[in-house]
Amino acid sequence: MEALSTRLRLRVSPGATRGGVVGRHGDPWKVRVAAPAEDWRANDAVVRLLAETLALPRDAMTLVSGHGARDEIVRLTGLGLSQIERRLTAATGKERAS
Repeated sequence: MEALSTRLRLRVSPGATRGGVVGRHGDPWKVRVAAPAEDWRANDAVVRLLAETLALPRDAMTLVSGHGARDEIVRLTGLGLSQIERRLTAATGKERAS
């Protein structure tokens, strides 16, 4: 049986005062990380933030594209899109109206 895999589009803001999931930025999710965009530290911080927020191990995430850019795509293994959406929405503190 093949593991569930989902691609997640992100808009990353490195060097923020504090990190977290902000909400939507168009289609991608906007995330802030305190780490600077130097020596891949912001990418590592994004993976740590997602792992904590989505309750997934870090090795369940792979940065697919955007290694040196603000727009990134991360492949997540083990969660479906609806679960990811619910957990990210909950992390923003803004519940979506049904």
